[in-house]
Amino acid sequence: MAASMLGSAGDPLGLGVSSLLRRRPPWGLRARVQRMPGPTVSGRSVAAASGPGPSGTGHYCLELLRKRDYEGYLCSLLLPAESRSSAFALRAFNVELAQVKDSVSEKTIGLMRMQFWKKTVEDIYCDNPPHQPVAIELWKAVKRHNLTKRWLMKIIDEREKNLDDKPYRNIQELENYAENTQSSVLYLTLEILGIKDLHADHAASHIGKAQGIVTCLRATPYHGSRRKVFLPMDICMLHGVSQEDFLRRNQDKNVRNVIYDIASQAHLHLQHARSFHKSVPVKALPAFLQTVSLEDYLKKIQRVDFDIFHPSLQQKNTLLPLSLYIQSWRKRY
Repeated sequence: MAASMLGSAGDPLGLGVSSLLRRRPPWGLRARVQRMPGPTVSGRSVAAASGPGPSGTGHYCLELLRKRDYEGYLCSLLLPAESRSSAFALRAFNVELAQVKDSVSEKTIGLMRMQFWKKTVEDIYCDNPPHQPVAIELWKAVKRHNLTKRWLMKIIDEREKNLDDKPYRNIQELENYAENTQSSVLYLTLEILGIKDLHADHAASHIGKAQGIVTCLRATPYHGSRRKVFLPMDICMLHGVSQEDFLRRNQDKNVRNVIYDIASQAHLHLQHARSFHKSVPVKALPAFLQTVSLEDYLKKIQRVDFDIFHPSLQQKNTLLPLSLYIQSWRKRY
């Protein structure tokens, strides 16, 4: 009953709750993304320079995001129609960079890929993007919204530094990494929405830091399976916990205290971000819907007493699409 009421009375996107619950994008949205008018590459239409397959570069980015960053994909669906394809491109760019570290066996290869993206961004701002799907879509986004080059380069530079398999020395180092990656994505998303507001920027900074911390926590079991630990060393040392404790999946009180301290820092950033709610322009709120999944994870880890290896933490929240939709409808973050 509630779902039907939302679908009929408050569906600003015309998608309906049922369409958000599907993992595949609505056909109407897919068509709009593909038909989005854009500039030309070297005198040819973007359609002619589209990426692999008949669906084109826009669909490529959308599918990459759906498979590799499902939460970001859902949040992007809830942006205004005129902003979605650019948001897909931006987040696809972020995915391309994020997966470099895990997809290469040698740091040198990773550095080469980062260099490719640095040159790609330079070429994008010279109106000469390479014929790579994400690059072409990102170029169109830059042209439409005059995106700030500095934020794109910060994401690349920080991801490049992170190619070293070293744990964060302290929580501040993790926060700096999150600021230069996750927060930068949010700053660019605000630009896509046409928002220039100091309060929105402050909220974006804190949400990005919270997201970076939560991402580090969520990835801990995966990293542990590869004999790696990236949790801040200062907090581990404070509680007398070693990397080996995480590799052995030790679940004693000290290990849980480490996770509690790190999760508490993420929660604190969410609180700070929400303290700006009344001052943030309403049009900026869709950029911050990621807070729904962040809060969901923090609540789940609290319920399992900060056992970072609890199986429930690795399960997808099947109600997340609905929760995001309701939060968007309520104009909250």
